Amino acid sequence: MMDENMYVASVVATYWFVSISMVYLNKVLMSNEQMSIPAPIFVTWFQCVCTAIICWVAGKIGERAQAMEAAQYQGVSQSEEVADGQQMSQPKALKPGFFAQFPKAEYRIRTGRSILPLSLVFVGMITFNNLCLRLVEVSFYNVARSLTIVFNAYLSHAMLGIPSSTNTIMCLLVVIVGFLFGGKGEVNFSLVGTIAGVCSSLFVSLNSIYTKKMLPIVDDNHWRLTYYNNVNACVLFVPLMLLFEASIIKEHSAKLASGIFWSAMTVAGFFGFSIGIVTVLQIKATSPLTHNISGTAKAALQSPMPFAIWGNPATVMGIVG
Repeated sequence: MMDENMYVASVVATYWFVSISMVYLNKVLMSNEQMSIPAPIFVTWFQCVCTAIICWVAGKIGERAQAMEAAQYQGVSQSEEVADGQQMSQPKALKPGFFAQFPKAEYRIRTGRSILPLSLVFVGMITFNNLCLRLVEVSFYNVARSLTIVFNAYLSHAMLGIPSSTNTIMCLLVVIVGFLFGGKGEVNFSLVGTIAGVCSSLFVSLNSIYTKKMLPIVDDNHWRLTYYNNVNACVLFVPLMLLFEASIIKEHSAKLASGIFWSAMTVAGFFGFSIGIVTVLQIKATSPLTHNISGTAKAALQSPMPFAIWGNPATVMGIVG
């Protein structure tokens, strides 16, 4: 029981670190026009491309690691047979290496089509999430997205049949009141950014539920699910980029030759891979509702930090919210 609690605690702590770092890095990429392109869909698409490539490379390394470990296991088994002079019924299993856990990254059209509902939700989630992040202050970002836990409680009941206790409902009312207070007290309030935050909250809730439902399709393997999901997202983002950001990218085309820009984009791409993995791990280790409770608790730590880092203006009502 203690080992299980330590595992859950380590997964949650890792999720907090990666998530907070990802938010701050993306805010810089999407709001600092001197070093980046103000095109959140393009930035997000590149992060999905990086994630898909990392999964593919890790799968190739994992395939070789599994083959080497299988050969090593067979050698150990044969050595023990010679030493004992008889066939052992169950040779000692070798502890698998880190890369052996990565499955072969292959894309099957039928499986990709089955994962498509999750991918559509995933695209909606990160599109509205990054649009919200670009339009609102970082200190208000988690308030704008705080209704995730409310949507999750409702959708868990409606789609999964998971009831909510009276205590849970009381907590949700506190969250709703905090959302209203935070919006009222925000100095640089953005209606579009707040609406994007509410939409992001809905898609985050749907993403948690669909992740739980889609894992059996890929043999409950979160690495394989991440690969399929991001390959699908890479394709789905292309028409959105052409429709909404083609002119913006063309206007800032000089940045495409900047080493600083691509360095920042690559680091963000690595964190994009990491956040996908730790999100799946946290949902798998806990539940969709607990995952969003963890995200709400993380916001309590993340929200006050921008007052010092970015000098965001604060009001009494905003802080209370």
